[in-house]
Amino acid sequence: MKFRCERDVLVEALTAASRASSSKAQLRVLSGLRLDLVGDRLRVTGSDLEITISVEVEVAGGGDGIAVLPAKLVTDIVRNLEPGAVEVETGPERSRISGGRSEFSLNAIPHDEFPNPPELDGEVVTLATEQLADGLRQVVGAASNDESRRVLTGVLLAAETDGLRMVSTDSYRLAFREFPGTTVLQAGQRVNVPSRALQELTRSLESGDQVEVVLSDNMVSFRVGGFHLSSWLIKEDFPDYAKLIPGDMPNQLRVDRQVLQDAIRRVRLMARNNSPIRLEMSETGLRLSAQNPEDGEASEEVDAKYDGESLTVAFNPEYLMDGLEVIAADEVVLQTRDPQKPAVLRPTDSQDYLYLLMPVRVS
Repeated sequence: MKFRCERDVLVEALTAASRASSSKAQLRVLSGLRLDLVGDRLRVTGSDLEITISVEVEVAGGGDGIAVLPAKLVTDIVRNLEPGAVEVETGPERSRISGGRSEFSLNAIPHDEFPNPPELDGEVVTLATEQLADGLRQVVGAASNDESRRVLTGVLLAAETDGLRMVSTDSYRLAFREFPGTTVLQAGQRVNVPSRALQELTRSLESGDQVEVVLSDNMVSFRVGGFHLSSWLIKEDFPDYAKLIPGDMPNQLRVDRQVLQDAIRRVRLMARNNSPIRLEMSETGLRLSAQNPEDGEASEEVDAKYDGESLTVAFNPEYLMDGLEVIAADEVVLQTRDPQKPAVLRPTDSQDYLYLLMPVRVS
């Protein structure tokens, strides 16, 4: 195999595909990237057997072939070459990478054991990139990173009567986004997609593109231009999230989102060692406060409109900020019932998104 490609184009492809490779895999071949060249079309693939990412780019081909190169090493080499054309030539035992006055020779990794990128049979559904990217940005961050609770490491995609719904939770907070009129699944169908796969997908979503989605019984695939990601689904049943969302929320706090974010950034400087931040809500507005025994305390008054009984609720400041940062509206509403029950954060201009947050118990 032999080809020439501009350095930055090749680096982008190698970097994207390498995010699916595994440096800790028992099989050495999975720590590498598979390069398939046919004519002037190069496909770079990384896989850890759970997630597979392939990126296709145009190159100046000089001979078809297949090779597997160490993912991190080849990416670092190409990234550090001088700007301009990079030439790659592979053989049975060695691969040569050159650019400018630099030349590298790498030992070959046998490609026979590298998994072929899965090809799913099923109906292709097309989604608008901007809409999907916006939804993923709002829900992926609330999924758990705890592999001992694997079912919570995914994002639920559920077909509802009015469209598609995305839900994620780590048991401390829950993110919920609706897409009215959007159809991806069959009626009543629910699938749990690993949040890691959706995080990688989000990196490659660009404005104006269309996303092609194919779903099978066990896998899902997304294609955006030359980027292709496939992932196994999580088979455990997702929790019944509807029971977690409270119905009656008598207390309503309306506040400018940016003003609240700025105030939290300042006050949480004193919320160290897992200290919560307190929100004191009353008819006079909102008061934020935080303290820790070692350093001291901080407080700030914030203009807000409050309808309800005077109430003080404490939250993990990082979780609260996570919810605020993914809401695009200028104003948000925080709905509460009492200091021990979940609170709900929403934009005031839409009912399509909510962020449920568990309070922190304080004396």
